[in-house]
Amino acid sequence: MRPFRRKAALMATRMSTDRNLHRLMTWMSPSYPVGAYSFSHGLESATESGLVCNPLTVRNWIDDLMTFGGGQADLIFLAEAWEAAGDRDRLAEVHELALAFQPTAEIRLESTAQGAAFIKVTAAAWPCPALGLLAQPAGGEYVYPVVVGAIAASHRMPKNEIMGAYAHAFAANLVSAAVRLVPLGQTDGQKIMASLLEDVHTAVVTALSTPLAMVSSSCVMADIASMQHEVQYTRLFRS
Repeated sequence: MRPFRRKAALMATRMSTDRNLHRLMTWMSPSYPVGAYSFSHGLESATESGLVCNPLTVRNWIDDLMTFGGGQADLIFLAEAWEAAGDRDRLAEVHELALAFQPTAEIRLESTAQGAAFIKVTAAAWPCPALGLLAQPAGGEYVYPVVVGAIAASHRMPKNEIMGAYAHAFAANLVSAAVRLVPLGQTDGQKIMASLLEDVHTAVVTALSTPLAMVSSSCVMADIASMQHEVQYTRLFRS
């Protein structure tokens, strides 16, 4: 009976992993209706001004955001929200800090619009206890990585897995925006994603070991680009 039990346990583990993979691929897919395609995180302004103009500058811009900027901060907030998922007060504190941390009006809109959309569609398709804890945020705004982290924990999804999926989606959305803005060919876009593999992995590893008190952002040019985008005359994106 022991070999049978070991085999059954192994099959159960694989089934659990498959379910997590299904959730990850669904939630972080471009088809999940959070409106990610309509935001560029200031990349449109950076392209307009010539700061980003070819595959190398696109890659470096995204790498900096993942290493030093909003991408890294998002991962830290996601990790903290995952840890706080069962504690309403602690989750509210993480959310309050994450909301205050948004550097510009457009980046705040980018995060809260996606957070609200993620809550709405997930409540309909993937209900879980964390949705109740997220019911009354300050001012009715939901910060995207906090929402994702809390809901992932409520679904018992491993923290490192949801962080990896979020980091990939963050980078992929910016590459998709760059393909349209620079413009780049689809193959160039995929080459950029391939070159970012280790950087995305490192960003997750770094965030996992960074306490909330150490969260920071030093991508000043990205913040300035976002501010400039607010008054840009012609725009394809909302941020």
